[in-house]
Amino acid sequence: MPNLRQALLSLRTDPVLTDLEPLLSFFASFVLDIPLVQQIMRWDMTVLRESPWYNEILKEGLERGNELGLQQGRQEGEANVLICLLKRQLGELTASQEQRVKRLSIARLEELGEVLLDFTGPADLEQFLADLEG
Repeated sequence: MPNLRQALLSLRTDPVLTDLEPLLSFFASFVLDIPLVQQIMRWDMTVLRESPWYNEILKEGLERGNELGLQQGRQEGEANVLICLLKRQLGELTASQEQRVKRLSIARLEELGEVLLDFTGPADLEQFLADLEG
């Protein structure tokens, strides 16, 4: 902690380095408890939010969230379409079968889409799902 206080004093006395205080807080939080860092540095989230790092991290998080959301939406959409096609081909599906189809990855859903028209009965779907799970 003495090193952190010394680094903080150095940053605060040099006008060129004062913008590095949020970065010091950020790195200190990796090795010290956040409340202790806040106490030593008299630091709160406002300081961090003003940092350019915060905006970059926020931007990256939003981009990743959007990407994951799009992928999840695509997966859910494909699963729902295939369930409708399976019901038309095979009749009603069990709740278990529907859930297992909904859990398939996009690649596996595409495989199912390629073979489902060859299914002649519910046993074919069961075999397909068992092969993937086994």
